Amino acid sequence: MNKETPIKRRRLSPEKRKSLILDHTAEIVARDGVAVLSMELIGKEAGISKSLVYTYFDSLTELLRALLNRELKRLRRLQVREAEKAKTFEELVRGITHQYLKYIEERGLIIERLQTEPSVSGGHDPTDYSRDDAVDYIADIVANNFDIPKDAARAASDISFGLPATAGAYYLHSDMSREEIENITVTMILGSLNAVQSDYNMRQQPLKRKP
Repeated sequence: MNKETPIKRRRLSPEKRKSLILDHTAEIVARDGVAVLSMELIGKEAGISKSLVYTYFDSLTELLRALLNRELKRLRRLQVREAEKAKTFEELVRGITHQYLKYIEERGLIIERLQTEPSVSGGHDPTDYSRDDAVDYIADIVANNFDIPKDAARAASDISFGLPATAGAYYLHSDMSREEIENITVTMILGSLNAVQSDYNMRQQPLKRKP
């Protein structure tokens, strides 16, 4: 009777191991949410010991901040790429919305769930594709294309920025296609910005009196 050849464990580089820990954490967050998380559970899912997880991350909060930062980078890079190739404002809005909904379809509500945790969302690097940077980028374009002040453009952009997130959550629990929800979301964003522009221009018109 032949003896079974023992399985050789491949030694992973620190960066690869760290990435795999984040991958397994992302799967848990997408599947079960943040509340169930523990270093022990993450280690179990990753097939390693809890102590090894602590070797790479000092705390669960640090791990989740790293995950949020990574997911934001991934999404923002895709959205920036769409924005840079857009020739019209409608194409820009559609491209950003398309990438967001596609991300939700593939990755789930990882970003949204992590951002609801104050200890996590308050600690990611603001230079790494943060929401504020993304809103500022869009606000500049809105101000230039809709001829409204920067503060109004930023408020409108920040509020509109939440629509794709709401659309993504709706998409995961509805029977509508991603294309249908994308069209509705783009229409709502463009409509709201046009309404802001019309309202601002109307309020700036000089008052006409009878001679």
